[in-house]
Amino acid sequence: MAKKPRVNFMAVGISDAIGFVIGCLTGYGLGQLIGLDVFARGYDNSSMGGIVLVGLGGGLGLQMARRWQQGRDRKDEES
Repeated sequence: MAKKPRVNFMAVGISDAIGFVIGCLTGYGLGQLIGLDVFARGYDNSSMGGIVLVGLGGGLGLQMARRWQQGRDRKDEES
């Protein structure tokens, strides 16, 4: 039987967190460039658009971090 690879949960959690935060900051910056303010008073269209961009950025950043992890895992298995 083949051994299951060991998972370093600390490394997985840290890379997920870094990807999420970088994605959120990217979404926030993009929103600022196009005039959407997450921190606008009330829930107007500008605020809602900024919230959507931050959420999408965080989700995309997390997915990119997980794909990066999978790529590293494949390289480790090939070695």
